[in-house]
Amino acid sequence: MRLTLATRAATALVAASVAALALPAAASAHVTVNPGTATQGGYTKVSFRVPNEKDDANTVKLEIAIPTDKPIASVSIKPVPGWTAVTETSKLATPVKTDDGEITEGVSKITWTSDAASVIKPHQFQEFDVSLGPLPATDQIVFKALQTYSDGEVVRWIDEPAAGVEAEHPAPVLKLTKAGAAASAPASATAALDAAAAMNDDGDGDGLTITLATLGLLLGLAGLVAGVLAYRRAGRTG
Repeated sequence: MRLTLATRAATALVAASVAALALPAAASAHVTVNPGTATQGGYTKVSFRVPNEKDDANTVKLEIAIPTDKPIASVSIKPVPGWTAVTETSKLATPVKTDDGEITEGVSKITWTSDAASVIKPHQFQEFDVSLGPLPATDQIVFKALQTYSDGEVVRWIDEPAAGVEAEHPAPVLKLTKAGAAASAPASATAALDAAAAMNDDGDGDGLTITLATLGLLLGLAGLVAGVLAYRRAGRTG
């Protein structure tokens, strides 16, 4: 009986481990911004990663909204071969002071449109690089995104994050930390986050999710080993 329970526990753990390792693939199936963190007041280069989730249509257009209530004075776009980028400007809710004076208007939207040969085909993805700065003094920036397919469908990645709620169409979110905050974090935690960010930049999926899933798997395996040893000790005692 004990052996049967141990076998069932091991089977359950293996199934949970497989599910955990499969999680990054599911989590990375929407439009994301990478890396996902930056420093308030600084400049950063981010990539909007756009996967094609459909089997019978291509992605032909991406629209990214740049919030004007948290103004960013400088927005620069890196050219993507085969894609035409167009920016729209709007009045800033709060003017940004710079060495050259106040900036009252800023980029509020970027639209990338593909030519016929450069569409994002099924099971492929594309990245769109943007330089931003100086970043505002806020906890996060939500970039609402619209993804248009060749069959006319528009997927609205606009759901803002909410505690305890998994959004169906989450918007890309850039988390912002105060200058110097990263230096106060434990070295091991900082190294883990850096590694996860590097994995994101290399296109290997959601690095942070992979890190957490791997740690969970290792802890689970350690628990299984402890259980087996306890079972053996109980058998010898009996």
